Amino acid sequence: MQRDDSLRSLIRKNLEAFAVHQPEPGQYRAAAVAVAVADEGEGAGLEGFAQHAVWSTEAALILTRRSGKLRNHAGQWALPGGRIDTGETPEEAALRELSEEVNLHLDSSRILGRLDDFVTRSGFAITPVVVWAGSARELVPNLDEVASIHRIPVHEFMRADAPLLNRLEGSEHPVLRMPVGDNWIAAPTAAILYQFREVCIAGRHTRVAHFEQPVFAWK
Repeated sequence: MQRDDSLRSLIRKNLEAFAVHQPEPGQYRAAAVAVAVADEGEGAGLEGFAQHAVWSTEAALILTRRSGKLRNHAGQWALPGGRIDTGETPEEAALRELSEEVNLHLDSSRILGRLDDFVTRSGFAITPVVVWAGSARELVPNLDEVASIHRIPVHEFMRADAPLLNRLEGSEHPVLRMPVGDNWIAAPTAAILYQFREVCIAGRHTRVAHFEQPVFAWK
């Protein structure tokens, strides 16, 4: 996997060539997530996550496990993010949420671009904002929202067995999951990760908005 300036330039170039799809304004509640690319990460350990992990020089994405105390989506895998406040842009919201959730303070110069909005079953239109996080060595979870922080190497999302597609009874489209280590991450987060892989790394203009979420993520 390319690192540092070459990887950053590749992602920016591929996003600049990508025509983002967005729903009509006002149809859904607006949210943003940060797809934060760190230039170093932890290699996959037990079940592909933090236990027994070995620090590596490969680029990684920053993901979290949501706190078990949260009313919605407790314990699920997530990208740092949340609702867009009145007067905020998606980029401003994504940077704010990075600061609030994982103590990562970045300015607008780190923004590389956007991916397609993903509309959830719960009525949110999530705007993924891709940002360059640099070394991001001093991450600290906000325990009111985040149970743990994970730096997952980008190569894990490039696996030949990804994505995993499963039929959902009564739905026209399959549920999308992304395998990571011996575990997996479900849509909507998985759909955003898959589009990051396709657009930002592979340069393919792949759409993901049609994929389903598992039933447990509908609320």
